[in-house]
Amino acid sequence: MKLAIFGAGMIVHDFMTFVHEIPEIELTAILGTELDAASMETLQAAHEIKKIYTDLTECLADEEVDTVYVALPNHLHYTFAKAALLQGKHVICEKPFTLKKSELLELAAIAKEKQLILIEAITNQYLANYHAIQEQLTSLGELKLIECNYSQYSSRYDLFKEGTILPAFNPKMGGGALMDINIYNIHFVIGLLGAPKEVRYFANIEQGIDTSGVLLLDYEQTKVICIGAKDSTATIRSTIQGTKGSIIVNGPTNVLDSYDCEALKTPAVRLDHKVNQHRMFEEFKQFQQVIADNDQAFAADRMAHSQRVMDVVEAALADAKITLG
Repeated sequence: MKLAIFGAGMIVHDFMTFVHEIPEIELTAILGTELDAASMETLQAAHEIKKIYTDLTECLADEEVDTVYVALPNHLHYTFAKAALLQGKHVICEKPFTLKKSELLELAAIAKEKQLILIEAITNQYLANYHAIQEQLTSLGELKLIECNYSQYSSRYDLFKEGTILPAFNPKMGGGALMDINIYNIHFVIGLLGAPKEVRYFANIEQGIDTSGVLLLDYEQTKVICIGAKDSTATIRSTIQGTKGSIIVNGPTNVLDSYDCEALKTPAVRLDHKVNQHRMFEEFKQFQQVIADNDQAFAADRMAHSQRVMDVVEAALADAKITLG
């Protein structure tokens, strides 16, 4: 994979801490604005990135680049992913894929027509601990309740209250608790249970955006609550309760650091199947192989999952009367 990275923010700096552990990924280019120049130069020097671009057209014209990693603010995902696909590049796009399902369907159609890989970077779907939880679900008997709580007071919330609207709380830029933090809980649940029968979203809304909220998903037999908060904090964990036992995930659903398995009347057992300490390693290891093989079947399966998540997101936003973009 000859990769061009779009963006120079926190997620890109985080990405750089492990990417050299995947030798098949070649850091061919990085794209940012003129304001990102100093940051990109630092990244280039530290991580041997071949080229720096501030012009999208020039970057996409680079024949050495075969794959683009879109790590830009949420509202830019669709535009930059589309431009890359139209220039024949595979695309790995940070979550949330797009702000609207119609945008995602358009991107998927372009990728299919051009036989390109288009895939969402969503850590939990690729973690060994998540796959182990999927396999252990049947041991819990009938699933009754799932609760995911990812609540983390945002360093930007105080500025938001004072009137400084940064991307994390800007509805025009696809901010808010649902899209930024609760989205991991949605992926976690959809990957386990598929599409729900009903979606409700009860949000704390300030200045047109959800600073926290409670998402309810009804699977008839199983009731699910997903809590995401950027205006308050609590112990971050998730529980899956069945008639024969439970699973307790320690930490956020984008990391799945470890989990405890409890059978009825039996002490809990802590399990951890991590392949790598960095939460993003396993997904990018998989992406590299999928792109090398041009594995369209795998990409189609992942796209179907992303579309189910987008269905929930759109239903939740509509229920809370939140407009993004």
